[in-house]
Amino acid sequence: MPPKRQVYLLDPQRLSPETIAVTFAKTSRSPQSFGEIAAQLSDEKSADFNEKWVVGYGHASVAEHAVLHIAIENVSRLAVETLESNRLASYTEKSSRYQVWSNKNFFNPPEFAEHSVQALYLQACEMLFEAYEQALPLLELTAKSEKPRLREESESAYQHRTHSLALDVCRYYLPASALANVGITINARELEHAISKMLSHPLCEVRDLGSEIKNIACDKVPTLLKYAAEIPSLVNSFNNFSIMKSEVVNSPDHSDWCRIIAYDADGENRILAALLFRHSHHDYSTCLKSVTNLPETRRKELAQSLLGKLGPHDIPLRELEYASLLIDLVLDQGAFGELKRHRMMTFTPQALSINEGYVIPRLITAAGLEKKYCELMGRIFHIYQELNNFNSDAASYILPNAFNRRVLMGLNIRSAYHLVRLRSSPQAHFAMRRVAGRILEEIQKLFPLFAPYFGVTAESNWREIERTYFTQV
Repeated sequence: MPPKRQVYLLDPQRLSPETIAVTFAKTSRSPQSFGEIAAQLSDEKSADFNEKWVVGYGHASVAEHAVLHIAIENVSRLAVETLESNRLASYTEKSSRYQVWSNKNFFNPPEFAEHSVQALYLQACEMLFEAYEQALPLLELTAKSEKPRLREESESAYQHRTHSLALDVCRYYLPASALANVGITINARELEHAISKMLSHPLCEVRDLGSEIKNIACDKVPTLLKYAAEIPSLVNSFNNFSIMKSEVVNSPDHSDWCRIIAYDADGENRILAALLFRHSHHDYSTCLKSVTNLPETRRKELAQSLLGKLGPHDIPLRELEYASLLIDLVLDQGAFGELKRHRMMTFTPQALSINEGYVIPRLITAAGLEKKYCELMGRIFHIYQELNNFNSDAASYILPNAFNRRVLMGLNIRSAYHLVRLRSSPQAHFAMRRVAGRILEEIQKLFPLFAPYFGVTAESNWREIERTYFTQV
């Protein structure tokens, strides 16, 4: 009789991450069970194995089995962006939607230390947090006057709804210097890459954080992280392109905040052909030709069979990744903080700056705060200019979520499906619903075969969202 199937966990309390990684690695050449392999290993033997095979011979996939859970507290939201820029990891961070932020908790960058600009920087952060603290109760009162209690809504649910709306608007005051906590689950291979990127970053805070993470993590995976270091080519690239930006002729196009730069014109047929390829024994060219020649009614039937039966939590097939879009997008910094969580996409954000202006939420106008708000943003605008002349990287710390940011975003139809479905729901922040609704509109134009299954609702109309929630975008 063949041996009985077994499924079990290796205990991370008993085995170190490096030992678990070696246990899995050895199964490729050992007939023993995982438990038997682990029983023969020690931390020293595992370190020797990793030194030889992972470090020496470059079998880096072994390091993916060593997983760490890292708690990081009191790090600026600007630094959080670098932490969360790694695709193959999991993150949970302090929310600006569900927590009230303290007016004392912001990062003071060493770039400004012992220079006259530091006083300006501290003044800007204190002004923003003071405005945040003063605006919150006014915004709650205004939310209650504009959003009356629903007939069957409990008092606690009503209080929660109006408080949440006030926080959703009040977060526009929060600067990038605000301190957050982040929980990270990551494997050692990805962590080495993440640390190396951080050690190559222009901001002191990010470099120092990279060193601290390496020191802490090396206690558990000393061999797998020992060579995490600054990447000279990355630093050189940053420096060269920073110099080159002054050579570019500036002719900004502000005509549209969401522009499709490129897309796969034959993307629908490519997706259907890939599915036919999966379920047949024909080559891809034959499948593509066959699908292209289908009548439109048959193509719609195939699209319906692909997406029409998906439940709210089902994940569509990977064949949807064979069609993609490239988008030049301008959105507020608060919305970008949520957009970056869709890390399977490809993002190239520009540095947070004053170049794209700032938004004015309509609830701020309704609360009678618009004049003070605009005066504050004007002062931040001018302080940023002074800080930028001193250090362009660290100047971004003072900019609040109200300021817009330009992002280049590459995504396939599968990622777009997830983004639109999640971020167009009524529970999503209105700034992200606006973005999701606009992306949906573009998909309806470019990929009409699949667009009906993206969850088109009244909440998806980005123009209506804009009119309802913003005085200025």
